[in-house]
Amino acid sequence: MFLLLSSYFSPFVFSTVSSSCHLQGQFHLNGMHKTGDVILGGLFEVHFFSVFPDLSFTVQYFCARFDVLGFRQAQTMAFAIDEINRNNELLPNVALGYSLYDNCVELGVGFRAALSLVSGQEKQFVLDDTCVGIPPVLGIVGDSSSTRSIAISSVVGLYRVPMVSYFATCSCLSDQEKFPSFFRTIPSDAFQVSAMIQILKHFSWAWAGLLVSDDDYGLHAARSFQVDLAQSGVGCLAYLEVLPWGENPSELKRIVNVMRKSTAHVVIAFAHESNMIDLMEEVMRQNVTGLQWMASEAWASATVLQTPRLMPYLGGTLGIAIRRGEIPGLKEFLLQIQPNQDLFNSYENNMVRFWEHTFQCKFAPPPVGWVEAGGTLCTGREDLEKVETEFLDITNLRPEYNVYKAVYALAYALDDMLRCEPGKGPFRGNSCASLQRLEPWQLVHYLQKVNFTTSFGDQVSFDENGDALPIYDIMNWLWLPDGRTEVQTVGEVKKSAFKGEELLLDEDKIFWNFESTKPPRSVCSDSCPPGTRMARKKGQPECCFDCILCSDGKISNKSDSIECTSCPEDFWSSPQRDHCVPKKTEFLSYHEPLGICLTTASLLGAIICAAVLGIFIHHRKTPIVRANNSELSFHLLVSLKLCFLCSLLFIGRPRLWTCQLRHAAFGISFVLCVSCILVKTVVVLAVFKASKPGGGASLKWFGPLQQRGTVLALTSVQAAICTAWLVSASPAPHKNTEYHNDKIVYECVVGSTVGFAVLLGYIGFLAILSFLLAFMARNLPDNFNEAKLITFSMLIFCAVWVAFVPAYVSSPGKYTDAVEVFAILASSFGLLVALFGPKCYIILLKPERNTKKHHTRCSPRSPGVTGGPYDPLD
Repeated sequence: MFLLLSSYFSPFVFSTVSSSCHLQGQFHLNGMHKTGDVILGGLFEVHFFSVFPDLSFTVQYFCARFDVLGFRQAQTMAFAIDEINRNNELLPNVALGYSLYDNCVELGVGFRAALSLVSGQEKQFVLDDTCVGIPPVLGIVGDSSSTRSIAISSVVGLYRVPMVSYFATCSCLSDQEKFPSFFRTIPSDAFQVSAMIQILKHFSWAWAGLLVSDDDYGLHAARSFQVDLAQSGVGCLAYLEVLPWGENPSELKRIVNVMRKSTAHVVIAFAHESNMIDLMEEVMRQNVTGLQWMASEAWASATVLQTPRLMPYLGGTLGIAIRRGEIPGLKEFLLQIQPNQDLFNSYENNMVRFWEHTFQCKFAPPPVGWVEAGGTLCTGREDLEKVETEFLDITNLRPEYNVYKAVYALAYALDDMLRCEPGKGPFRGNSCASLQRLEPWQLVHYLQKVNFTTSFGDQVSFDENGDALPIYDIMNWLWLPDGRTEVQTVGEVKKSAFKGEELLLDEDKIFWNFESTKPPRSVCSDSCPPGTRMARKKGQPECCFDCILCSDGKISNKSDSIECTSCPEDFWSSPQRDHCVPKKTEFLSYHEPLGICLTTASLLGAIICAAVLGIFIHHRKTPIVRANNSELSFHLLVSLKLCFLCSLLFIGRPRLWTCQLRHAAFGISFVLCVSCILVKTVVVLAVFKASKPGGGASLKWFGPLQQRGTVLALTSVQAAICTAWLVSASPAPHKNTEYHNDKIVYECVVGSTVGFAVLLGYIGFLAILSFLLAFMARNLPDNFNEAKLITFSMLIFCAVWVAFVPAYVSSPGKYTDAVEVFAILASSFGLLVALFGPKCYIILLKPERNTKKHHTRCSPRSPGVTGGPYDPLD
């Protein structure tokens, strides 16, 4: 180990004659020491900044600006060791000592201090002796910086020297392959980042800026924050800026200008106090207000920033702070500090520097001109209790509490090791480690398994990465009316094996530095309400989007939906597109105006048919009723009534039986009607042909029986067509969504288009045949005008059904049924009015014309007809 350390800084010179190595020189480091059976090392920030002119080993490091809090942390370690030494149950018969060095917030100083701890400060090492025994230090408490901890642990980790940090949070230090002997009593930045994201999510802050320091602490936090934020889906970063070290006004001006122009009202800063001091100076110069700051643990409790001039900008800051703890007896220990007057001129005497800083005095001999400038001399008898100093404020112990736990972790690990029973140890051959032949990796083994509870009630143990149980306090900077600042605890965030990550916030206690006294809104785009979806703006982060209304048939029932979901088949989107509603069902209903009109017309037609039938039955013996077979007239009226009534089957919700019956009833009714008309036309022609010489023989083929048989035969053909159609491809109800996306059209599909065409074609064939025969008989005597009436009625019938075909094909939805009903009613009314209107007119209004004489004329006796002149009636 010594040889390798010498290869880094060459502090040793080896002699070819002597079997020992000598230190070429020593590091002149500022430190505090106490002897003991076992020594624990410590690295603390007792001073800020250091000046070193070169890298020689005789250089004197001049550390400026005394850090009271860093000194209190070092004293906390001294107190913890003193408390352990007074504890008879922990490490009995073993006296702990310490060597505490000041790192001056410099990597070079801290690294040299660590090397001094692990190699010792002895001037000569005898190489003949075996390298066994108690190491110079058992373990190191520190460092406070992630950067220095990475550098130091990468070297001391080669020899498995345990290092327990109380303030280094970089998540990279959780890599046990690179840092196998590194532990820490502070959660890593991975959990701190997670805690920050949970707070963003809690307040719906989806648009934030991120500032990080230009070191391992800040850069690793930035990388982790970007990855975790993207995975969480909570929000995104408006900007990411790296804060420079030292004076760089132009860069700071640029960064603050970015913050001022950004629409993000939340700023997260993973930075150190010194970074924030320089940044806030520029923030004040540009007067950038209205921002909600979120502080990392590095500056969440920084008193140097809690000044009245910064509160207009930093008031209301939410910070992630180290877990606060209580250390009984620490204040009394701190009050016992007295400067050692024998070491007044020694640079190593931190007590002297503390005393001079606290009481603003100098020990003799004072610097030149000190007394002349009005400075006072220290006596060493000043009363600490009478001076206001944060050194004695133990109400907010955070890093100190971590130092306290780190010391106890090393002590408990050593105690467990010393309590090992021979033959039951964890090492090779069930052996135990001994203090006299201790190797550092053996203590690391026990440190990995340490588990104890502090007097404050917190459990201390390390996971497989060397990290402690993650828990943070959430702090809020309260700006009091008198201008003072108070940092109050408003919640905590922690992680447990049972509940996972848990955020607890007391929102009523939080001070918001805004006129509304409410949490600010920080979004790139306003939340998309239900019924819309997010459409990302091109070239912008994913939090910047437009809200697009969901298309027809799709909905989003929650805010900020990425996609709209389609409604089920029988549902449609509401006008607001936020929920699905059942589609409107459309069919030709009895309750709508069109259905009511058609139903009324259908019933009216049936009633008129019944009325005409009643008139004809009542006047059945009159000439106008008896003319041309009154029985066919009765059949025709009945069939017309059926035609009117069958149209009712096309109105109402389609069902299987109505779909099957409607076309069959329509087809058979109309064939029956047209068949009666066709037979009447043939009879008219036959009668007047029989009135001519030699034409009487034709009448025997058109008697009443033949007429009934012809009508029945023609109707049976249509019945056969309907039966074949229903058996092969029956019409059935169908939900049609092709006409309207937002409606379900209930309709009857014909099943077989061929069957429907044959049905209509057969009706058309009979109608055209009737029209042609009636047209041929149109010039019969005027006072027997049945042929003319038939011709006119069939002309109307054919015209209606020729117009029906294109109208039926082009009509959508329920209007298809309406067109068919209209065609049925129009053709039925046409037949009824054309055939029976004139006759009813004569029967009811011109009864004088309803005589046999008026409807007949004398003619020569036809050949083969006996009994006088032929009577066309009946």
